[in-house]
Amino acid sequence: MTQSKKEEAREERITMEIVVDAYDEMERSLGWYYYLDEKLQFPFTAKCNGARATSPLEKGERVEVTGMPPEDECECEMFVNVAWQGRTLAVPLSQLDVVKANAETREAVADWHYWVKMGYEF
Repeated sequence: MTQSKKEEAREERITMEIVVDAYDEMERSLGWYYYLDEKLQFPFTAKCNGARATSPLEKGERVEVTGMPPEDECECEMFVNVAWQGRTLAVPLSQLDVVKANAETREAVADWHYWVKMGYEF
């Protein structure tokens, strides 16, 4: 079930850059992982857009995104590392909205949010 209107330019980028030649779930997750790892410029500031049972972040909480966790942590969902209470923690990228980052980072995060909102899966 889609929750958003299709965006043709974004669909084209996802199809031709991110999941191109991906034949199964693992290849799609790796496509996303390496796309985000290449496009996200760390660190950047983000804000939690909603609480999740799998994350200690609270809605509205600001964090510094510091990098990507190991690829095996992102086989089912994309996570990013954040500085949180003096340690590094991996949280779902879909839980974060960019506050301060360059245009390429903003676009890559928006691509992932779009994928999730459209109900696409690996």
